[in-house]
Amino acid sequence: MAQEGKKEEDNPRIHDDLKGFNIHIDEFGQVKTTLSQEDLNSFLNEQVDDKKFSPKVKKQLEELYTTIDQEE
Repeated sequence: MAQEGKKEEDNPRIHDDLKGFNIHIDEFGQVKTTLSQEDLNSFLNEQVDDKKFSPKVKKQLEELYTTIDQEE
């Protein structure tokens, strides 16, 4: 039995900056996109917070590099 309310032609919600973005894998296993990798990375850098660079981690890194610089 088919799921009610779910249509095959429904498009997922997408950010306005990514309108027209499409990604698929061709028959040779290569990833094909309608945006360049640089444009996609730029969008992700602006919109997604990287947990590795939380304020707590940034402070720890600064302290580490300060310690390293003082030892030299």
